Amino acid sequence: MHSDWLIGIDLGGTKTEVILMDRQSNEHFRQRVPTPAGDYRATLETIQSLVLAAEVKAGVSGLPVGIGIPGSISGITGQVKNGNSTWLNGRPMKDDLSALLKRPVTVTNDANCLALSEATDGAGKSHNVVFAAILGTGCGAGVSINGRLLTGPNGVAGEWGHNPLAWTPQTELEQRPCFCRRYGCNETFLSGTGLSLTHQFLHGHNAPAKTITENALQGDKAANETLNHYLEHLARGLAAVINVLDPDIIVLGGGMSNAEQIYQELPKRLPNYVFGGECDTPVVRAVHGDSSGVRGAAWLGVSG
Repeated sequence: MHSDWLIGIDLGGTKTEVILMDRQSNEHFRQRVPTPAGDYRATLETIQSLVLAAEVKAGVSGLPVGIGIPGSISGITGQVKNGNSTWLNGRPMKDDLSALLKRPVTVTNDANCLALSEATDGAGKSHNVVFAAILGTGCGAGVSINGRLLTGPNGVAGEWGHNPLAWTPQTELEQRPCFCRRYGCNETFLSGTGLSLTHQFLHGHNAPAKTITENALQGDKAANETLNHYLEHLARGLAAVINVLDPDIIVLGGGMSNAEQIYQELPKRLPNYVFGGECDTPVVRAVHGDSSGVRGAAWLGVSG
C-alpha cells in the first residue's frame, strides 16, 4: 500500500539526502548527493531524481514527500524566505516541486524537521511539548506539540536563533553582527561559529568549534574559559525559551550538541535565569543525530 511508505528530503547547503521509511520508523533506502549550490533549477532536479530513486526502491510511485529546507515558506507570497542558502530565497519552491513531482509536497524549515523527528520517535517521544534546537554552523529551532509542528501564521515559530541573547549587555550584542542584519542574535553566540567568535574575542586567535571543545576536555585553560562563556550563553538562551514556552523537554542537535559539557553543566546553570530560580526541564541530545533532519522530513508526509 502506498500509505505504508514515506519519503523525506533534507536539502542542505552542501548535501541533499533522501530517505524511504515505513510508518514503523524503519529505514529502507537512503542516498546522499552534493547540493548544486547556487543553481535553483538543478536543486529541484536533484530532489526529483532522489524521490524517483526512492520510489524505484519502494516499487510504487506517487508517495507522500516531505522536504526540509534551510529557510521557510512565506504564507503571504508562497516563496522561500530567511534561507541561508540564498539562491532559494524569493522562489516559489513548494509550487515548483509540486509541479515537477506531480503531487502535493510538504515543505518546512530544517529545524522543524529535527523537532518532528525527535517528537515522533526520538528523544521527545513521550513528551507533549518538545523544543528542538540546532546548534550547528547556524542556530535554529522548532516546536512540536502533541506530535504536530507549531509553525504559526508567519512560519517563524521556534526561530529562536534570531532573538537577541537574553540578559546580555548592549555593548556585547553590538560586537556580533548577524546575516539577518541585526546584532547579538542567539545564532551569533550559540552556533559553532559563535563559539569560535567568543574564543577570538577572549584569546585573540581563531579556532574551529570542534577543536575548542576537544581541547577543553583535555584541560586546555584557554579552551575551558571559552567553553565556560559558551555554557553561560546557552543557559541564558534556553532559559528565555523556558520562560515563554516551558517545554516538557529540550532536544539539541547540530555539531555543538556533541559537547558533553552541555549536559553536565546546564542543569546547574539554568535555574540562575529561569523565572522562580528553579528548573526541572531535561536538556538532551537528539537520538537520531544527523539523521533527524531527513527522518523528520519523511514524517511531514503524515503530519503535514
